Amino acid sequence: MDRYDGFREFVVARRSALSRTAYLLTGDHAVAEDLLQASLVRIAAHWHRIGGGDPEAYLRRVMVNERTSRWRRRRYAVEVPTTTESLAALATASGPDTADAVIRRATLAAALAQLPPRQRAVIVLRFFEDLSEAQAADVLGCAIGTVKSQTHLALAKLRALAPTLLSDQEVST
Repeated sequence: MDRYDGFREFVVARRSALSRTAYLLTGDHAVAEDLLQASLVRIAAHWHRIGGGDPEAYLRRVMVNERTSRWRRRRYAVEVPTTTESLAALATASGPDTADAVIRRATLAAALAQLPPRQRAVIVLRFFEDLSEAQAADVLGCAIGTVKSQTHLALAKLRALAPTLLSDQEVST
């Protein structure tokens, strides 16, 4: 029995979802690929222990930790291609077509890039990965209350940074 049994199948089956998570954590495709690759290398060394459990949860935690470590070392900086104000001006000028969806995604990406790493990680895990508060807390290695407070702060900051993303219902309430 090989110590890497099932690892290749796991990576092939979950690659696109894991790549999306890495991109949402970093905001840059090249950095996301580096993050995912480094994280996969780290879990490959321990695959014989985690392969039978929940390797995706373990990998998410490794990605978040690796992203935080890189941020602390300042090895890279997430560049925001444009300000949210200029994207908002584009959004109001365009009509409801595919360009509008692209502008909304770019606005969200620019706003996410301005969040601190922990708040960004909470948003990605809770709303893009659809994890519960308890699961997100487990991935981040913190208390559920921390996830709740970081989610609240991150959503407030996102609302302030990108008000054009709010739906008509949210604006009126």
